[in-house]
Formats: sequence, C-alpha cells, structure tokens
Amino acid sequence: MNVLVSGSHGLIGSALVLALQLGGHNVRRLARGTAGNGDVSYDVAVGRIDTAAMTGVDAVVHLAGEGIGERRWSAAQKARIRDSRIVGTTLLAEAAVGMAKPPKVFVSGSAIGIYGDRGDEVLTEDSTLGDDFLALMCRDWEAATAPAKAAGIRVVHLRSGIVLSGRGGAIKKQLPLFRLGLGGRLASGKQWTSWVSLHDEVGAILHVLRSDDVSGPINVTAPNPVTNAELTSAFGRAVRRPARLPVPKIALDVVLSPGLASAITSSQRALPARLEAHGYHFKHPEVTSALDAALRDT
Repeated sequence: MNVLVSGSHGLIGSALVLALQLGGHNVRRLARGTAGNGDVSYDVAVGRIDTAAMTGVDAVVHLAGEGIGERRWSAAQKARIRDSRIVGTTLLAEAAVGMAKPPKVFVSGSAIGIYGDRGDEVLTEDSTLGDDFLALMCRDWEAATAPAKAAGIRVVHLRSGIVLSGRGGAIKKQLPLFRLGLGGRLASGKQWTSWVSLHDEVGAILHVLRSDDVSGPINVTAPNPVTNAELTSAFGRAVRRPARLPVPKIALDVVLSPGLASAITSSQRALPARLEAHGYHFKHPEVTSALDAALRDT
C-alpha cells in the first residue's frame, strides 16, 4: 500500500511511519516547502499542494496540526490551531478528490475534545457533541473532509484521547516533575481522562486502514478511562515517587491561560465502542501497563 502521511515527524506520525515501513508499505510524507524524493510538498498558507506527486497514493493519513498545548491561548494562537487543521484538511481532501485515481481511504485526525466538558457521562461515537472552542474546532475539522466523503472515498475520523508516550506529549512534559516527587492532580482531579498508549494509537490507525467496513468517527481511547487523580497516582507509582502536590485551577489559569487550562481540566469519559466492535484488541487496556510502556520508551 502507498500511504501519504502528514504530520509524519510528530509523536504519532513518526511512530506510524515506522510501523508502516516495517509492515512493507511505501510511505510518502506530506512536507512543507521543498519535499524530499518521493514525498509531497504543500503550503497551507497559499493553498498549494503538489498533486502530481500524489499519483499512486492508496491511502491518506492526515495528522498535521498546531499543537494544542504548545503556547498560551491568545486569539491569534486559537486561530492558528483552527486554521492549521481545517484549512489543511480542506486542501488535502480537495487534492485527493482531484486525483485521476483517488485514494481508497482518507484517515483524518480529530480528538475527544469534540464532546466538550461532560463530567461523568460515558461517551461513545453516538454521543452528542460539545459547543466550546475545542468541540467546535473538532466539528469543523471533521467537516473539512466533506469533499472526500462526497467523492466516495472512505473517510475515518480519529477522535484520539491523550496519547501516553515517553517520546512526547503530556508524559514527557510532566516526567521531570514526577521523578522529583513534585507531581500531582490537576484542579479537583475528578475529571475523566480518556487516554491511549502510543502503541494502540498506531495500532488503531493501521486497523482502520485495512478495515474496509470502518468509516466515520472512531474514539481512539483505551477501554478503561481514569480520573485525573487516578492517572497521576498511577504515574507516581510508575516512577516510584509520591504524587501528592495538587495544582489548583487558578495556577493553571495563570501559567497556561484560562482557555487552555479549562481545556486541560475538562472531563471526557470516552469509550472505543466502534473500534472494539470492529475487532481491535488493545495491547494496553489498563493505564498501569500503558505508563510502564511509556516510561520504557523515554
């Protein structure tokens, strides 16, 4: 299979590229500016993509986007977060449709933030959607694949939870504090955290690529979500340090900005109903094994 991957140098993308190559697939990277041999160049700002270089692509996995927690949420940063996803997805979907032989499947990133802050409610792919900034952004992000769906391309939306990996993301950022015994719950700690190991994030993507009957939104989360307090306690046990220093919401507001702090402390108790119904088996269904794997991979 010839697979075009955007965001190929990110946490998930780099692991996916390696897994695809080890599986005998040919990978082309979607690259900003000048692309390497066999890759595809694009520029979201000017709406340009090298469609000729996409010839022969069987599948697209679109993971590119401005990091949600990389910077404080100013109006400009929120616009970058939206545009990097929605404009880029529209550009790539339209390019796929315009190919002489379009790809068979278009797998596009999304997130469980689409459900909004839902407290203890159990969420599946059939649950209603939220109306805060992240929820509306994710809704528009998914809608940007409409040209591909209308053209008959199988479209899958990866509603991913927090990816646990020692290579990047939340674990890598918090690891130094936890190893010093300075970790602890965020705000009340009662909010639900829907997580997934990096292994299972990649495994789920590979699964939907080869499953012709899978389309639409897929919750890419382990089957056993935990509260933030449970997650931080498990993290502390994994590094053999206490995790008893709570971070109050007001401190997060100051350090991160109120909008980003609210997003980080929102509650989503999401279950991978469709992924399991289509036969995917998790290697790390429990957070303890996922954290142990993440820490081995630092």
